[in-house]
Formats: sequence, C-alpha cells, structure tokens
Amino acid sequence: MSSDDQAVVATFAQFALAYDGAFLGMTLAIAAIKTILKYRRSCSAAAKIRRAPSVSVSGLRSLAPSSPEDDSSGRTENLVIVRGQVRPKTAVDRKWMGFKDKVFVSENGERAVIVERTQTWLYNEWRGLQWLSYDLRSLFGRHRKAHQSTYLETVPFVLTAEESEPESGYVFVNLNGSNHLLPLTTVYSHMRPVQASPFTFLQAIFGHGYPVGLLDEEKILPLGQDITAVGICSSEDGVLEIKSSKDIPYFLSEMTKDQMEEEIAVNIKILFWSSVALGMLSFGVLGYSLMRNWARWKRWRDLKQRIQEQQSVGAVTENSGEDEAGSVPDGELCVICLMTRRRSAFVPCGHLVCCPRCALSIERDLRPKCPVCRQFIRTSVRIYAS
Repeated sequence: MSSDDQAVVATFAQFALAYDGAFLGMTLAIAAIKTILKYRRSCSAAAKIRRAPSVSVSGLRSLAPSSPEDDSSGRTENLVIVRGQVRPKTAVDRKWMGFKDKVFVSENGERAVIVERTQTWLYNEWRGLQWLSYDLRSLFGRHRKAHQSTYLETVPFVLTAEESEPESGYVFVNLNGSNHLLPLTTVYSHMRPVQASPFTFLQAIFGHGYPVGLLDEEKILPLGQDITAVGICSSEDGVLEIKSSKDIPYFLSEMTKDQMEEEIAVNIKILFWSSVALGMLSFGVLGYSLMRNWARWKRWRDLKQRIQEQQSVGAVTENSGEDEAGSVPDGELCVICLMTRRRSAFVPCGHLVCCPRCALSIERDLRPKCPVCRQFIRTSVRIYAS
C-alpha cells in the first residue's frame, strides 16, 4: 500500500478503536438498528403483498369502483397486484387518437414506452513514475473509474389484458413520485474508444486518470411485454389508475406474486440474521469497551488517591519536623511510633493519641479502629495548640 493509503487506514483504525472500540461498537449498534428497521419494513411489506389480491386487468374494476357512494371525494383506493401487457395510452384513449405514433423507437427498431440512455466514461489510472509505491490498484495494473450520465424518457402507457382488445379493459400506470426500479431490457450497448493525445500521455506519466472509452447503453420497456404492477389502484371519473406505494419494494416487475413473496421472504431471513449478528457483535464490543474503560477509570482513581496520600504524608512530615527535632514530653508522644507529638484526634471517639502520619496509616486500613478504645473510626482531625 502507498503512504497515502496507509495513512487513511491508520486514521480510520485509530478512530474505530478509540476508547477500546467504543466508536466501533456504536457504529455496529447503529447498523444493527437500521437493519432491524429494514427487517420490520420488509415484514410489513410482505404481509401487505400476501393480503393484496392478484387480479387481471378485466377484473380490476370490481376492486376499484368509481361510484361516488364509496367515498365523499368520488375516489377509492386499494392495494392490488395486476398483471398485463404494456400498451401506449394512444391505443385506448380517444383523446390521444391523433397521436397514435406517440412511442419511442430504440436503436434496434423496437417500439417502447420508456427509454433510458446511459453514457459511461471509462477511465484508466496508471501509477506512472510512482510504480515503486505499491498499493492494491498496482496489483491489477489499472484502476477503472466510471462516470455516468443517464437520461430517462417516458410516455403515458397502460396495462391491458393479455388476450383481449385494449378498449375492453385497461389500467393507466402513473410513474409520478416513483423511485422503484423499472423492468427495463438492454437493447443497445456500444463501446467507443477514445483516441489518445499528448495531454493523455502527460496524465499517464504523472499518475492521473485518463479516459479510454465511452460506453453507450440503451434500455427500454417494450410494447407488449408482460409485467406485474403492485401499487395503489384508484378510480377517478371511471378511469382506473395504479401508482406506486412507498411501503412496497416493488412497483413494476417481471416477477409474479409468488416469486415476489419468495424473494422478499429470503430478504427477511437475511435481514433477521444480519441484525442478530450485528447486535451480538456490537453488544460484545461495547461490553468489552465498557469493562476496559471501567478498569482504566478505577486505576486512574487509585493512582489519584495514592498521589493525594503521598502529598498529605509529605505535608504531615514537613509540619511535624519541628516536633521531631525538639524535645517532646513522654506523656505527649504518639502511642504508635513513640517519636512524634500527638496531633490527630479520631472521630467519633475523640482520642488524641496519634501523630498525623500514624493516624493517616490507621485510616487506610480496611477496618480502621482506635488504638485505645478499639472503636471503629471514620476519620481524624488535626489539633492545633493555641
């Protein structure tokens, strides 16, 4: 790996393992929560698809009546699954009779209602004079980058019964507000190489990417294709219309209802076990981080207490230097060391029998007791003579 890649990896590793992996555990926990939410949405979508009726275009009108008695606004809505053939709206709508050729023609001559044209610039990146600094890209000799520009064009179209006249029954497909994938078929793919130039040579020498080709692709939704529409069916002014539902992962698809249920069931299993694995992993990492940081905090607290005790002992030693140097009557010597004047009284018994240093050592015992009355003590108080 190059020095830049190593620096990025090292920075990412330091951030992920900060506080013994606390950030990594939080990231895994967030991923687990998002997976659980996706799992719940998928379960809800599977239940809706299972309950949704699968009908033909001719039988769709019975599920979406246009009678105003059903709704005060004269509009009724139902989630349905309907399968039919793609036809242009001009084939069934008299208002469009003057525009019967309102369809697209692809590069290979097929007629379609949806055309998606994509241009992809393919780049070749060479390390040039920096070939000595190996990285993952140099193992393969080249690194390909893709820059795409997509153009999508649609015309109004309907779904009709497979074996009937278009006028006998149809449903208008409303693509407004839909972000679902469309069942498009690739009918044209052409790769055009880009001629090299002196500027391209300089780009290669200094390790910059340069274009090597332009890929043109065209995908269409052809006329007469059998597709399944899953969405909200509504009836307004006697015209049936189906539009996408944000809660359902499908809208227009080549799959049948049974195939959709099988696919979403597999996705539910994957999301369930992924959420379990991410949850257990995040719980383990966070638990390990919590224990390590708790132990680290306890060590820091003990070290701080020892430093404070050492500072207190040092202060006591300095204050008692005069008492050790001078002559102290026998009746006023500490009963522990017999060298320093009695200065500290124990609480709550009140016995004044120890010097500050010995009183502090008694307080640090697990079960501190007064050396005279053997009563448990809480602390000691320094006594100053006036």
